[in-house]
Amino acid sequence: MSAITTHILDAVLGKPGAGIPLRLEKQTPTGWIAAREGATDSDGRCRDLCPDASDGVYRLTFLIGEYFETQGRRSIYPEISITFLIDGQPHYHLPLLLSDNSYTTYRGS
Repeated sequence: MSAITTHILDAVLGKPGAGIPLRLEKQTPTGWIAAREGATDSDGRCRDLCPDASDGVYRLTFLIGEYFETQGRRSIYPEISITFLIDGQPHYHLPLLLSDNSYTTYRGS
């Protein structure tokens, strides 16, 4: 089993992306199924998104539309999804660096 964690940094403000809802899904032969839901904490982290993921393909969706709305900002991205493979490593940390009209992600430690 593997742990999946994430955090969001708002690169425009240089602050954590706090209170952003997250949705984790796992791919099955018949489509995507819900695995977990969560939200980032005041530090922009979700440390317990999924502590026990089995091997497979997952999709993590950051629901960022409301985050931008509450700050009076606009983005062309109401949500951002990343798809990744779990293959037996003990920990997968998938940060999101976010700005109004761009983002990047990587596998962290």
